[in-house]
Amino acid sequence: MKNVDKYARGYFMPPVQSLKWAEKEYITEAPNWCSVDLRDGNQALVVPMSLEEKLEYFQLLLQVGFKEIEVGFPAASETEFAFLRTLIEGNLIPDDVTIQVLTQSREHIIQKTFEALRGANKAVVHLYNSTSLAQREQVFRKSKEEIIDIAVTGAKMLKKYATETEGNFQFQYSPESFTGTEMEFALEICNKVLDIWQPTADNKVIINLPDTVQMSMPHVYASQIEYMSDHLSYRDHVILSLHPHNDRGTGVAAAELGILAGAQRVEGTLFGNGERTGNVDIVSLALNMFSHGEDPKLNFENIPAIISKYEKLTRMKVHERHPYGGELVFTAFSGSHQDAIAKGMKWRDEEERQYWTVPYLTIDPLDIGREYEGDIIRINSQSGKGGIGYILQQSYGIDLPAEMRESFGYSVKNVSDRKHKELMPNEIYDIFINEYVNVNTPTEFIRYKYTQNGHYETIVSVRMNNEERDFTGVGNGRLDAISNALQTQLGLDYTDLVYKQHALEIGSGSNAVSYVGVTVKNGAVYWGCGIDTDIMTSSVKALFSAVNNMVSSLQHPVERELIHSKK
Repeated sequence: MKNVDKYARGYFMPPVQSLKWAEKEYITEAPNWCSVDLRDGNQALVVPMSLEEKLEYFQLLLQVGFKEIEVGFPAASETEFAFLRTLIEGNLIPDDVTIQVLTQSREHIIQKTFEALRGANKAVVHLYNSTSLAQREQVFRKSKEEIIDIAVTGAKMLKKYATETEGNFQFQYSPESFTGTEMEFALEICNKVLDIWQPTADNKVIINLPDTVQMSMPHVYASQIEYMSDHLSYRDHVILSLHPHNDRGTGVAAAELGILAGAQRVEGTLFGNGERTGNVDIVSLALNMFSHGEDPKLNFENIPAIISKYEKLTRMKVHERHPYGGELVFTAFSGSHQDAIAKGMKWRDEEERQYWTVPYLTIDPLDIGREYEGDIIRINSQSGKGGIGYILQQSYGIDLPAEMRESFGYSVKNVSDRKHKELMPNEIYDIFINEYVNVNTPTEFIRYKYTQNGHYETIVSVRMNNEERDFTGVGNGRLDAISNALQTQLGLDYTDLVYKQHALEIGSGSNAVSYVGVTVKNGAVYWGCGIDTDIMTSSVKALFSAVNNMVSSLQHPVERELIHSKK
């Protein structure tokens, strides 16, 4: 691409090697989760939420299980101020939930912030100022010492106003644009703030290290976090927090590696809503942990309901391929994927295994409120016989013989291809019923009777061209005798009668379903299905359906010659 030379790496590596995080395999304990949906998320909306919508969203976050929620920047607008006062005065904040507010290091803003917080049972006051080289040089045009003074002055003001305000307050500091800051300077300014606040075991301070604009690969962020974790003052009394954004599309990876590097807390949003490409997606982070057998301490057991509320209040759309939440993330259209999933689900049922190992499905969709029917396997022209058969079995209790699935699969894919659309389970079922079940043209089955004398002799009554006729036949069994009668009377020649039957468990428990396949001279196999309250009658109807499909397929003289052969 053109202009590649204009770009340089704007991040800073730690001055010492920080790679202990690389020795860890996975996250073993959920971090403290802090939702910033009502701050970062809300300010990124085309139409920010109203007061009533923010209150409803706050309730959604409580239902998910967040114990820390950043509710806004109360000094920024009257709506933000009123929202916070409504939460406090309306006793809408549970005792075990901490609210968080954001403030710049400016006295009138800090004063207004504490006015909004008066009477709060438990609140984090989040102080920030930008520290990156780019911001210092281009925006503030200040030296490192002047930037430190902004942070230290703000820290002192927080301490002062906290003692003068009714409520219970915890302090948080963020060197905004941390990843674009020299690591030694980031450490220095954080430690200067900690010296002002003097954290203790009973009054811990949060140091939040924002990946405000992603500049590096995730492993660099992890090394930066580890360096800070190893060198912060008062480390035992500091809660180290992450605030990753997603500019490079690696927000989740950066957060995961940052936790391995020593972080104890993560700020993010549901489904990653936030400025530019968004904040880190807490849904993905939490369910990634869940997929490794670790409890994320958040409740996503009904993710469709969460998405519905999220989309209503934010007017944002969760993408169909969004991890875990997207409509299509558990869905397979590919034939080979469908076959593997169907076999994996059957294997799991048969083996009763403890651990989830179904191919292509990282977690059981049922665990987050999704359904197997219509979610896991969906049918279009790319689908395979396994998936199509799975749909019939799961939705309607029709368990096609393995040999029949290929024939039916082509029928379904041809319809999908012709219509250029996905087919719903009811449409697949209709195709099956119309093409295979109790087919009565050109030869309609009416009744049969038989006698047994070492072998079976049968008389089959049929209707052809509105005329009732009786066919006779002899065989080793009833179905064999009827098959021989049809071949003799209709002048047909087929072999390898394939037969399967079972009770129809879905829909009507009193029905039996039978499948019959017949093979003609050119190797083509024709299938039919019969459904009836009597198992033998269902078998006869299946045979008639197969024979009728065979006869109806004769479109050309060549085909007719291959199938017909007078005995």
